[in-house]
Amino acid sequence: MSPVDQTSWDAAVRHLYEDAYPYDATGPRRHEDWVLDVIALMARVPDPRGWAGLDAAQNPEREASPTYPFVAHPPEYIARRLQEIDRASAENLLLALTDDCCTLSNLKRFTESEGELRAMARTILARYGDEATYHTNVSRPGPVPGTLDFTTSHWGYSPLSVYSEDCGLIVVSDTEVGMFWNFSDY
Repeated sequence: MSPVDQTSWDAAVRHLYEDAYPYDATGPRRHEDWVLDVIALMARVPDPRGWAGLDAAQNPEREASPTYPFVAHPPEYIARRLQEIDRASAENLLLALTDDCCTLSNLKRFTESEGELRAMARTILARYGDEATYHTNVSRPGPVPGTLDFTTSHWGYSPLSVYSEDCGLIVVSDTEVGMFWNFSDY
């Protein structure tokens, strides 16, 4: 995976999630237990590179709780709700997070081909390097442990927010933690 520049990364994030209700951000990795860095990221720690993210939760509730719409949970609670997935599943998940319902059928709304959209997802992941690990609160067990199956209609998630549905991907590198989350309230 080659390094990615800010312009390409920003364009991919903005295009894929412009119609979602997203929280897409990156923070520094400061702890061996990266869940502590996820908690800091939920509280809006600044991007270590100064790159833009997307934060749809700009509303009065943030005054009372800086982590809104995430609920302030202890690290153990969050860690139990995340499972590690492989890179291919992470790429699919980034595409599924482009709209409600965490499904690849969301891609129909784009004018680009699936290949072009996958290239955008790979651009997003490239920021974190080849050694990154991927974690999600989505349960769509694939045929192999650590994979997600987006062809099944049976799925679930472990919510971390005040909304009725929240699904996301956490990307962990040696120096950064990225968070790509989408919220729905039915």
